[in-house]
Amino acid sequence: MKRLPPLNSLKVFEAAARHLSFTKAAEELHVTPGAVSQQIKALEDFLQTPVFRREKRALLLTDEAQASLPVLREGFDKLTEAAEILAAKADSRRLAVSVAPSFASKWLVPRLDSFQEANPEIDVWVSADMDVVDFAVEDVDLAVRYGGGRYPGLVVDHLMAEKIVPVCAPSLLTGDNPLKAPDDLVHHTLLHDSSPDKDEKIPNWPMWLKAAGVCHKEGTRGLKFNQSSLVIEAAVAGKGVALAKSALALADLEAGRLVIPFDLTTPTDFAYYIVHPPSKSGSASVKAFAAWLKAEAAASVDAADAQEAAA
Repeated sequence: MKRLPPLNSLKVFEAAARHLSFTKAAEELHVTPGAVSQQIKALEDFLQTPVFRREKRALLLTDEAQASLPVLREGFDKLTEAAEILAAKADSRRLAVSVAPSFASKWLVPRLDSFQEANPEIDVWVSADMDVVDFAVEDVDLAVRYGGGRYPGLVVDHLMAEKIVPVCAPSLLTGDNPLKAPDDLVHHTLLHDSSPDKDEKIPNWPMWLKAAGVCHKEGTRGLKFNQSSLVIEAAVAGKGVALAKSALALADLEAGRLVIPFDLTTPTDFAYYIVHPPSKSGSASVKAFAAWLKAEAAASVDAADAQEAAA
């Protein structure tokens, strides 16, 4: 690793550069202007190049110093964030959970109230991100992943299976071209889920239509979304018919915002898994949250089965 300039000199330089004044920087940092001048000299000696240009009564930055400022400020922001994470890590009440955005918005968040009521001493921090969390570098206690279940080096616990169901707004069942059978899809817009799940066997519309025996020449046409939740929201808004993940569409099905127009359900190879590092196995918060997730998942599966039976 390359040697870095003294952190205190960089801090003084950032303040002086922001104010373009040693005096004002000294006031902000509660030191003397002489102390600021000494730190700037120490920085310039380390870098072997000046960082300020002194013209008449004006203090100006060199071009290189000006270019470095945004990066330096970002670095200080990252240091502040790291300090906050280190401080939070010592707080046993905090539980950091990583999930995909669609799973967070359509499944997890609507249910969180029951966990908070049962565990008021635990503060849940939900991080919704499309990227898979790296427990080695990120401050996350537990994650819910949708995939094949192979996560080397982590404790893996099956949460619930997933299946794909056709869904649409109730309004599409009536009107000029009522949706009563798969053949009727030729009159409706198809909504495509292009989220990066990496499940090659999950049915897309061309695959689903072929399996249903529907001759649809434009099965790849329609609206496309990169998140499952957006596909579901488009279906709720009556924009077309979607192939949705059953667990994610459940709340809208129960509320009557969506319906299953015909009973053609497709299981998937992927499922939802609870994962965490072995070092978190003894955490009371992780144990409590994992147990709650399993109970909620079991209830979700039962509710989804009831919705499909009623279709």
